[in-house]
Amino acid sequence: MTVSDLKQSAPDSAKPKINWSSIEEADNFAKTVKLFRQGKYDADSFRRFRLQHGAYGTRMTGDYAMVRIKLPAGEVYPHQLEKISQLSEQYSIGSAHLSTRENIQLHWVILEDVSEIFRGLAEVGLTSREACGNSVRNVMCSPLSGVCPDEIFDATPYALATARFFLRNPMAQNLPRKFKFNFTCCEKCGMVRIVDVGLIPQTREINGTTQRGFKIFLGGGLGNKSYIGHQLEEFTPEEDLLYTSIAVMRLFDRLGDRKNLARNRMRYLVNDMGWEKFQNLVFKERAIVRATQSVITQLDVDLSPDEIKRPIRISDESGESAPDGYARWLKTNTIQQKQSEYRSVFITLEAGDITASQLSSLAGIIREFSAEGKARTGFVQNIAIRYVHEDDLPRLYSRLLNVGLAKSGSLTMAAPIGCSGTTSCNLALTNSHRLAKEVQRKFLELKLDEDEDLSDSSIKISGCPNSCGQHGIATIGFFGGGARVGKDMYANYQMSLGGRSDGDSMLGLTCLRVPAKRVIPVILKIIEIFKEHKKPDDTLKTWLHRVVNENEDSEIKSIKDIQKLLEPLVVPPTQEEDPDFYLDYGSDASYHTKTGKGECAA
Repeated sequence: MTVSDLKQSAPDSAKPKINWSSIEEADNFAKTVKLFRQGKYDADSFRRFRLQHGAYGTRMTGDYAMVRIKLPAGEVYPHQLEKISQLSEQYSIGSAHLSTRENIQLHWVILEDVSEIFRGLAEVGLTSREACGNSVRNVMCSPLSGVCPDEIFDATPYALATARFFLRNPMAQNLPRKFKFNFTCCEKCGMVRIVDVGLIPQTREINGTTQRGFKIFLGGGLGNKSYIGHQLEEFTPEEDLLYTSIAVMRLFDRLGDRKNLARNRMRYLVNDMGWEKFQNLVFKERAIVRATQSVITQLDVDLSPDEIKRPIRISDESGESAPDGYARWLKTNTIQQKQSEYRSVFITLEAGDITASQLSSLAGIIREFSAEGKARTGFVQNIAIRYVHEDDLPRLYSRLLNVGLAKSGSLTMAAPIGCSGTTSCNLALTNSHRLAKEVQRKFLELKLDEDEDLSDSSIKISGCPNSCGQHGIATIGFFGGGARVGKDMYANYQMSLGGRSDGDSMLGLTCLRVPAKRVIPVILKIIEIFKEHKKPDDTLKTWLHRVVNENEDSEIKSIKDIQKLLEPLVVPPTQEEDPDFYLDYGSDASYHTKTGKGECAA
């Protein structure tokens, strides 16, 4: 056997089960851009066309776009990461951004180059079609689906089948607003109650036979006004999954508010109508769908298992001692799978950013270490490499260390979410993206990622009230705005406490406004207050849950008590006392609020 015969076996043979692409869309986009530039295509029509194809507007300019690459169920293969790396170098800014909806985004792409990115994506079976606009957005699935010890069954095949059914489907092309599906593995890893349709795998016994199905939640969502979803029924059989999805979408299509952009998400329809009335309409509509849809209208669920085969090594370096930092990384970045001897490894990124070079290196690492030969993007701007054998973890850490991807804290409070903010978004009021990085760097410097009391908590930061950073479900959440002292403006955040997205889902309660340059001291003060008043078994998350529900029996009985202790920290100095206070993170110019037209809808 030669050295070339000793290549990694399983990963190289791992191929996507579904080709999401359409090369014709690249050609069509290029032609349409040309017509638009010639004035033969009006701006509003072009905007709708552009968004439907996954090209989002860029802050204060019409000459650039952000291309949002859909990764249904978060699945991405090494050769696809290599292609995205190449496209980023050629047409973007040499980096990519992972969103909270399992997409990968390429920013600051010249409009005429967007079609070239589409062409490159098609070569590896990827698409950005309907990643934006009034359509079914990327269908998400927990990155732990298939490996989670608490799951009933793997929801991934159902998420992929749902994504394939609705992609380019005529019924999903002109909805009142965007429409989102989230599948998950279990209650703990959820986020199923804050989307239009959220699904948790369930089973039930009927006459000695186990039947698969889902617990379905409808009408949730985050935004300027957020709502927690409602459970449709006790159990929805898998054969009713598509009928239910179509029924809900048809109701939204007919009854959703198409005139008022601020209130045309499905959650507003559910809230205005009332849950019981909407629930009954879903049952009636589902009966009609079941009776009238053709027998060929069904989900194509591929339940064939992936090949799991540990890659062959050319050399065995397992005898080497683990590099410094390995134990900390192992604790805060890996999870034991239900499959014996395997772990899922989560790559820590700064607010979802990764360089093109790192993407390319990551592709090689996945081939070398993942027994399933692919990766999964997550709900919190990170990447999971699954099926890593426990014996290979020290070697994997060394490889990640060499390419700058070995930061600890990925699964802890030390990895805050930050939306793109004023770096590219038209609606942003603050640089939430940079603030998230500053918080992360400070937390890692203080080694707070190793604090068990903080491990299940979260910090999420949005640059405006629209919740792209998911601040409403954070243990400590922030959304950006502006404030002033006299004529001098400064970046400011509204802080909320106690949000969560698990089985006890709730939206955080407003606490107080915090200047951008005081966010880190305020968070550290909250941790100090918690440490002083906690019970032995408390985490910050459980303690704040009691406080916001006014069930705490210490001196801190409500959120107002926390607010009083924090107020001295948020008093703004004068411009003369602290000029830096009046600069937003990442800017050396005086702060001011400036927004353009939002493109969350077409």
